[in-house]
Amino acid sequence: MGKTKTWITERKQEYYYKKAKAENYRSRATYKLAQTIEKYHFIKYGDVVVDLGAAPGGWIQAARKAAGKKGFVLGVDLKPIEPFEQTYIRTIVLDMTEPDAVQQILSFLPTKADVVLSDMSPNISGVWEMDQAIQIDLATKALGVAQQILCVNGNFFTKVFEGDMFKEYLEKVKPLFEEVKLIKPKASRAKSSEMYILALGLKSHKNVEE
Repeated sequence: MGKTKTWITERKQEYYYKKAKAENYRSRATYKLAQTIEKYHFIKYGDVVVDLGAAPGGWIQAARKAAGKKGFVLGVDLKPIEPFEQTYIRTIVLDMTEPDAVQQILSFLPTKADVVLSDMSPNISGVWEMDQAIQIDLATKALGVAQQILCVNGNFFTKVFEGDMFKEYLEKVKPLFEEVKLIKPKASRAKSSEMYILALGLKSHKNVEE
């Protein structure tokens, strides 16, 4: 049974890898976002979208398709991202730990963001406790940015790793949004501990305080 599951998993990953190549997507991870958008429609035509940890640009491609020509997508990463020809897509190199990171992001946006995405991930060390701690820290940074750059009723989609710190993080997200869902896209590796949190409808700070 174990060998059969491994074979199915490998075939699945090979399928999305080949599909991404055939459809000119920069990453197989494109499908993780695309599948979630298709199901929950949380990026709409004309939306302003910020993608944190955007390299090599696969999520930008999925967001662009949903937001369309009337939308705007800003990709942010520590590493340079190969530029896109569309004028409504911008990419910047930025360390999210910089004190003025939020101000820098806002300076590129035409309005406050409708959606913030984060696929930020640590360089996997193999030490699970360390990897999860770093991942949760990145997701926490992304949440902090989202609170500052999202418009009221905006949406947030972020990667997390399952484990002891996951529930604590989830409890931070829940009071801030109208609805919170846990997502495991079909394109995710079955064995992977990665999950995604989809938080819909950012509340006003007044509502959160109440």
